[in-house]
Amino acid sequence: MPEAILVLEDGRRFRGEAYGAIGETFGEAVFATAMTGYQETLTDPSYHRQVVVMTAPHVGNTGWNDEDDESSRIWVAGYVVRDPARLASNWRARRSLDDELKAQGIVGISGIDTRALTRHLRDKGAMRVGISSEGTDPEALLAKVLEQPSMAGANLVDDVTTDHPYVVPAEGEKLFTVAAVDLGIKAMTPQRMAQRGIEVHVLPASSSLDDIRATGADGVFFSNGPGDPAAAEHSVQLLQQVLTAGMPYFGICFGNQIFGRALGLGTYKLPFGHRGVNQPVMDLGTRKVEITSQNHGFAVDAPVGDDLDTPYGTARVSHIGLNDHVVEGLELRKDGKLIAFSVQYHPEAAAGPHDAAYLFDRFVDLLKDN
Repeated sequence: MPEAILVLEDGRRFRGEAYGAIGETFGEAVFATAMTGYQETLTDPSYHRQVVVMTAPHVGNTGWNDEDDESSRIWVAGYVVRDPARLASNWRARRSLDDELKAQGIVGISGIDTRALTRHLRDKGAMRVGISSEGTDPEALLAKVLEQPSMAGANLVDDVTTDHPYVVPAEGEKLFTVAAVDLGIKAMTPQRMAQRGIEVHVLPASSSLDDIRATGADGVFFSNGPGDPAAAEHSVQLLQQVLTAGMPYFGICFGNQIFGRALGLGTYKLPFGHRGVNQPVMDLGTRKVEITSQNHGFAVDAPVGDDLDTPYGTARVSHIGLNDHVVEGLELRKDGKLIAFSVQYHPEAAAGPHDAAYLFDRFVDLLKDN
């Protein structure tokens, strides 16, 4: 395999072999701690403009199938693995991971010490990075890395949202209609709602309140997505209109951050984010701990344990991460009644775990109650 090089913006460099497409790529270096579900990770639009470092050493064992994609394409800017599988072995596999990366033009690198790289990112924080298998001059690549934009302040929603509305029909008896604003939605999310009798109208991020009402929605959902929530002004304003109209609301990941900003709270960039399928979260209402799937680099800045007066009702933090006490969920009540809630993690959980699937049932209960 051709030689490849990875260079971080602080000058740290790693040499390895080309993996996937030959070329040059740039993005924000982040690490993901999942040991499974790499296909879902790669096709998650929340990873747009990010170079993903896999902490699991052996990647690609189960190849690539045609069923597990979370969107229509691979979104990561680059891919970093230690030991790529030499042979894919799974009854659903149609091709190898390497073949799919090449087919979609995703530049990667293998054969490097991903543990050392992960420890560096954990200590120094996520940062800009470049990978090249075309030229291996580290100084030349570093100069290009330093020209790349930061993730802070990046509005990436328009890059990943659908360009046209579409409907995911309810399975079995239709109970409710939900307007899902696509900020980078994963395919499994409307499927989880459809399994519970919800007809999901997926709308572009540029949609208006009139567009939402035109679906006949009983409730509104905002999805996960990439970028800085502080730059997504239209989404915040739209959600404020939804809350003013008194429509039930559920948000996931970026939808949690947008909810926080709509309530008047701030958001901030985490040092290295939470990415993996092994993140412990406590539901402060039930005191139960869930092992969750996460992918976020920003978080809501809100006090834990305090009721917050907002123009729409009383808000409070509903979930916290047990590793670092990051806000992992919010809820909004009016006259003591739940009218909106969100979580920072992924209850649709493809490829798992499924500890948090109850949140979709909670959304159904919210729709019933309102």
